[in-house]
Amino acid sequence: KCKLQNRKSEANSKHEGCYDHIGRLRREVVKSVLFVYNPQAGKGTLRGKISDVLEVFRRKDMVVTVFPTVGAGDAYQLIKQHGAGFDRVICAGGDGTLHEAVHGLMEIPKEKRPGCGYIPTGTVNDFANGIKLPKRVISAAEVAAGDRCHAYDVGEMNGQYFSYVAAFGAFTSVSYETPQATKNLLGKTAYVLDGVTKLNTLRGIPVKVETEKESFEEECILGMVTNADSVGGLKIYRKTKIRLDDGVFDGVFVKKPRNPLELNLALGFLLTGNRNNQVRVIHGKKIHITVEKPTPFTLDGEAGGSHSEILISNHKQAIQFYHGLE
Repeated sequence: KCKLQNRKSEANSKHEGCYDHIGRLRREVVKSVLFVYNPQAGKGTLRGKISDVLEVFRRKDMVVTVFPTVGAGDAYQLIKQHGAGFDRVICAGGDGTLHEAVHGLMEIPKEKRPGCGYIPTGTVNDFANGIKLPKRVISAAEVAAGDRCHAYDVGEMNGQYFSYVAAFGAFTSVSYETPQATKNLLGKTAYVLDGVTKLNTLRGIPVKVETEKESFEEECILGMVTNADSVGGLKIYRKTKIRLDDGVFDGVFVKKPRNPLELNLALGFLLTGNRNNQVRVIHGKKIHITVEKPTPFTLDGEAGGSHSEILISNHKQAIQFYHGLE
């Protein structure tokens, strides 16, 4: 069984009492880092670059503890159990790896919760695009090891945490039902093909949606609560500025098409983000969704279980992420 010491004090003690060549006390502080990566994510591009990534970290005076994940839930357990003992957690992988990292970090008391760097190597990387992380591994590693950070919101659905989306209906099952090899081959096309082929055959799901200020009932083929401007790489809602730190979620619900015109409107919204009469959008810090019978949900592209009563809350500015925004 793996046992990790508290790396914060161990890393910083290495520079205590160290002096330069003219006798001045060194002021730099060594940062301890828990680096968790998924070697299977995306097309496995990270495997051959681990040495280069670690070199980036060492140039930043980081002492790094490295763990490749070996199965589902591994990143969550590692970060939950050991994250508080480090100055920073850096994860590398797809949206699923980030989802586990966020869940693990949220299990750590806020006063002990380290900041999070993220190296996106998955198929779509929606959250990474939202905070302008580089697409190249080494450039993303430099951002993850940098000093530019900001506190972003985290969602919670029935006790489960997510970084950017909780959803049901069309498109939402493709991430966890599609084999990794297929996603690697098709990339974003896998998400588009799944939604387009199923759209005309999807049954409507009767839902009741309530926020602090409004409520409605509708039969929908897709519902999502998000603070991102794309899900599965597809533009879902275009507004002047998407905010990842304002404590408010957007609820986006696509009504069931009842004729060819409505079908075209629904498809057009999903592919272009242009809002029309087939879409209902609401906003809230808490969003309560009721469905007639248990319905499968996805959280950040991962299976989130089946639910009939769903309470989604926004934890404002809960995790410090190292980002590429100017």
